Amino acid sequence: MTGIARQQTPNNRAIGWWLIAVAALIAAMVLVGGATRLTESGLSIVEWKPVSGALPPLNQEQWTQAFEAYKTIPQYHELNAGMTLAEFKTIFWWEFSHRLLGRVIGVAFLLPFLWFLWRGAVGADLRRRLWLIFGLGALQGAVGWWMVASGLSQRVEVSQYRLATHLVLALMIFAGIVWTLRRLADRPPAVTSSRLKITSVALLVLTFVQIYLGALVAGLRAGRIYNTWPDIDGAFIPSAARLFFEAPWWRNLFDNTLTVQFEHRMVAYFVFTLAVLHVVDAIRSRAGGAAISGAVWLAAVITLQAILGILTLLNQAPIDLALAHQAVAIAVLTLAIFQAERLAARRPQMGRQELVRTVTQIG
Repeated sequence: MTGIARQQTPNNRAIGWWLIAVAALIAAMVLVGGATRLTESGLSIVEWKPVSGALPPLNQEQWTQAFEAYKTIPQYHELNAGMTLAEFKTIFWWEFSHRLLGRVIGVAFLLPFLWFLWRGAVGADLRRRLWLIFGLGALQGAVGWWMVASGLSQRVEVSQYRLATHLVLALMIFAGIVWTLRRLADRPPAVTSSRLKITSVALLVLTFVQIYLGALVAGLRAGRIYNTWPDIDGAFIPSAARLFFEAPWWRNLFDNTLTVQFEHRMVAYFVFTLAVLHVVDAIRSRAGGAAISGAVWLAAVITLQAILGILTLLNQAPIDLALAHQAVAIAVLTLAIFQAERLAARRPQMGRQELVRTVTQIG
């Protein structure tokens, strides 16, 4: 290692811990968002104030104003008529915490990033990646309000489309950070078959698809309507007339409660099967210890996720099981990123030195 590299290693280590901290904050925000949805708290703040909204009501008058604003939307009249101020405060704090955490993430990303830029510690390629991630984070704030706005006038909940978009974008940002961390580590490329690489990427893509479908299920409350397993609506495969009664037919894929939950289940079965086959392929092709253990861990956590999904369904989505299901989904996504990146062809280093130990310890 050259003298320059040795001098820059502390900076690189700091960058690694910074990105790990931001990824952890995003994971926490996803879980707080899940709790906000499950407690029906997401519409308790009916205005978007990016700056002044960082402070909660500080006196009785401000609390009364916030409560009166909530009373103007359909959710209050149709679901919470007669709610007391104390009950309103409960749902308010969930939504406020979710929004505040979003602001904290923005500051936690931007300020250290600017400091590293000022120190000259970030190479050109890495700098472009990190600016892109920051831009997606800024977009996420706007998407969050776009989601909330869908429930303020003619609905008692937010649009399932916008909910799914909000969740997937958050996890895309999370994935971008995790992938960048993995790429910063100085590890030799894995020598594996093209088939194994393709299935690892397929598992990552399907994980995002499944998360999107899960958000649609949550937005439609489909888990509380069809809560039997392995049958659904009285059969393992419901009748086509029930699955596709809306016109045009493709709307059923997003709006039909039965169809959305059915496709969520079918994708889950497919992901589980593909994960098991990925393990078998890794072992048979002697892909190496890291690739095999990565495949095994991914399949194991997908199995746990499937079990939690079934238990959540059968118990009609209690908050503890539902949040556990969401937390393990983040774990599945993380392991899928690890495996896909581990097996992916490596390009030349991104104008960076080794992020020694820091990143390799988590991989």
